[in-house]
Amino acid sequence: MLGAIAKKIFGSANDRRLKTYTAKVQAINALEPELAALSDDQLRARTEEFRQQLAAGKTLDDLLVPAFATVREAAKRVLGQRHFDVQLIGGMVLHEGAIAEMRTGEGKTLVATLPVYLNALAGKGVHAVTVNDYLASRDSSWMGRVYRFLGLTVGVIVHGLDDDERRAAYACDITYGTNNEYGFDYLRDNMKYDLAQMVQRGHNFAIVDEVDSILIDEARTPLIISGPLDDRSDLYNAIDVLIPKLKREDYDLDEKQRAVSLTESGNEHIEELLESAGLLKEGSLYDAANATLVHHVNQALRAHTLFQRDKDYIVRNNEVVIIDEFTGRMMQGRRYSEGLHQALEAKEHVQIQPENQTLASITFQNYFRLYKKLAGMTGTAATEADEFLDIYNLAVVEIPTNLPVKRIDEDDEVYRTDAEKYKAIARDIMEAAEKGQPVLVGTTSIEKSEMLANFLSQTGYQHIDFNKSDALKPVFEAARSGKSSKHFAVLNARFHELEAFIVAQAGVPGAITIATNMAGRGTDIQLGGNADMRLEQELADMPDGEERAAREAEIRAEVAKFKERALAAGGLYVIGTERHESRRIDNQLRGRSGRQGDPGRSKFFLSLEDDLMRIFGSGRMDTMLQRLGLKEDEAIVHSWINKAIEKAQGKVEARNFDMRKNILKYDNVMNDQRKVVFEQRRDFMGQESVRETIDEMRHGVAEELVSRHIPENSYPEQWDVAGLAEAIATDLNMSVPVEDWAKEEGIADDEIRDRLRAAADAAYAERVEKNTPEVMNYVEKQVLLQTLDHLWREHLGTLDHLRQVIGWRGYAQRDPLNEYKSEAFQLFDGLIGRLREQVTTQLMRVEVMFSPPPEAELPPMEAHHLNPFSGEEEMSGYGDTLVAPRSQTAAVDPADPSTWGKVGRNDPCPCGSGKKFKHCHGRFI
Repeated sequence: MLGAIAKKIFGSANDRRLKTYTAKVQAINALEPELAALSDDQLRARTEEFRQQLAAGKTLDDLLVPAFATVREAAKRVLGQRHFDVQLIGGMVLHEGAIAEMRTGEGKTLVATLPVYLNALAGKGVHAVTVNDYLASRDSSWMGRVYRFLGLTVGVIVHGLDDDERRAAYACDITYGTNNEYGFDYLRDNMKYDLAQMVQRGHNFAIVDEVDSILIDEARTPLIISGPLDDRSDLYNAIDVLIPKLKREDYDLDEKQRAVSLTESGNEHIEELLESAGLLKEGSLYDAANATLVHHVNQALRAHTLFQRDKDYIVRNNEVVIIDEFTGRMMQGRRYSEGLHQALEAKEHVQIQPENQTLASITFQNYFRLYKKLAGMTGTAATEADEFLDIYNLAVVEIPTNLPVKRIDEDDEVYRTDAEKYKAIARDIMEAAEKGQPVLVGTTSIEKSEMLANFLSQTGYQHIDFNKSDALKPVFEAARSGKSSKHFAVLNARFHELEAFIVAQAGVPGAITIATNMAGRGTDIQLGGNADMRLEQELADMPDGEERAAREAEIRAEVAKFKERALAAGGLYVIGTERHESRRIDNQLRGRSGRQGDPGRSKFFLSLEDDLMRIFGSGRMDTMLQRLGLKEDEAIVHSWINKAIEKAQGKVEARNFDMRKNILKYDNVMNDQRKVVFEQRRDFMGQESVRETIDEMRHGVAEELVSRHIPENSYPEQWDVAGLAEAIATDLNMSVPVEDWAKEEGIADDEIRDRLRAAADAAYAERVEKNTPEVMNYVEKQVLLQTLDHLWREHLGTLDHLRQVIGWRGYAQRDPLNEYKSEAFQLFDGLIGRLREQVTTQLMRVEVMFSPPPEAELPPMEAHHLNPFSGEEEMSGYGDTLVAPRSQTAAVDPADPSTWGKVGRNDPCPCGSGKKFKHCHGRFI
């Protein structure tokens, strides 16, 4: 009560923060007449003036007012758009390193130009982060006109660029790209063997568009660089045949937790099936020898029970393609990890791709925390404000709209069954379309989109054929005649390429657009349609001239007329076919209506068969509604229901936040080690010679060998002299008279340690002299980096397995996180010891052969999704295909490496050792 009274008197914390920007907004506005009088060259010259002022000691904060005023004037001249006062406030919030929550249609893309320009003046680079390549390219081209006008350079990072192109883009003052591309480039840079090959130049300032999507939804997706393992497709297919033979009582299915496990009877049943199929050779299913088999069974069971075709994934071009649950997009190239994707491929009887091994990994949380300053913008962040503050130290500031919001948000309608709900939705759609109101329907999956499409088709409405170049022609014709078109567009992952144009025209009077999760589409729905996109498509082949100018004027006049009709009909009507677990996703859909003060309305239709209602306890509600005599096709509507659903959503969000935070605690352990390894790699690459490090490693190995075989304060008869001699021969490739040393009167372990170290130094000095110091400098660095990478990959795999089983320690009343930290530290300590030993062993044996350098090979790239409920890595892939394997020459002499040609890293070594090339002679390349 007291809090509410205080808020009315003093305003909220958000209101008080907004007031602090008023003086600067007024100062920017005061400069407008002065800047308007400048010529283009004079306005452009201000950029160099600002840079000189920074060099003279001024700060970016000192330059905020004149810099923002300069950008506003440039945008007026180049784009014909002038920043509103609220957009200036949004720019200040971003500059301060916070999140600006701005409603859809408020011009977030234009807002970003203000802080991007200001921070780019420092010359350290600014990264503008978008959710997909289309938006990165669009925004870099669109807003890039302002930056280039002011004398700044602009680059864009999209999929498919080579390293030189990426390096050039990162060298620009401003770089646009997707979160995936930035993260992958960071990982790839930390797998390079030369500083000059790296593409990124640091992490100074990033502005993240759709910040909630990237830093929360996508933050469950660690980016992973991985390489293929051996082919096990036969095993996947063999197990897939057995799963449908299981009975429902053979497994426990928990849809709420997205988990499934075999029951006791299920274990017995699957054992019998595996034995009869010849897959279980000996012992029980849960013997250690059959651990791999258990893993494959569990993944196949998950594929059959938890994942639905056309909802979680689709089959396209003989491939299983994942559907993003938040945006409805196809995640082309991404794959579930831990063998789950292979299990789905076996289930759908398509070609099974090989599994992968983790080579490098980072979560988006830890990647974006690398930036010295981070900011973001979105239409929906307030519901996740605690998470932004806790994880990223980002405050959320709600920016007021330029014009008051006129949208009417109606209460939800709740029906007993899906069939009743979809009939009501179809009826509502037709009523709105008949009066010329554009309708946008948001669904949660492709399956639900097609179900609604079938309902509309049964009433005489037709699908729009997007294979035709004039697909929207019937919609435009109906709008011109003032009638309903009887056509509807289904926008989902199947029509990914056309989605921007489809969404842009969803505001045409009477247009009906069914979309799978509208979040993050990046294109505003303008009432009457988008004139610019129509011009781009309809006049693409028409040359400049009077005819084109006339047609352009005609289209713009038609769009204006359409807008008047749409406004008269009540603006865009947004219909949600069910509630999402996250309120943000519902708000993103709802926010598509009522942009820039336009009228509009929104309503959600629910049924007790919806996932959220069904999973979170609709059984009792169904019984209650039946007792109350709710008839078929009747709905229950009350504001209390809205509040109850929002409360349930809030609980789910809080639970998901706790899970993401828990995942991050574990990843932070790996992240601390990752930082050490990556910094050490950069340090090695930056040194002209790593000889000092190599000498220290060799001395450490010598001391370790002596300590292992000659215990401290022991008698000579207790010494393992024979074992020491053997270890010296194995690890140091030397033969020294240890037996004779041990027989000397009064000799101690320190003396033997000193002699061994001196002998090892002398032997290595001979090897350096033989191969020349210059060559050995190169070899030492390559061996050190390659060995570190090899051990780090093994370490990542071990930590992954450790994280999967560490939870069992909780049953012994021990904290799994503390246990994980302790075990991970010991494993990392062991990694350092093995690095020292393996580098020394290789260098004491290395023989340099002069031949043309091999082509660089990069591993394939994948992004793994973490299951938010189980914490397992579930999703992977963002795949670059690699450089083709190296071919071998026809005549190969095992003793003559010059005849081997180009050998694939995973091919058998031509020397005949039986090892893979990368583990044999390939280690020295």
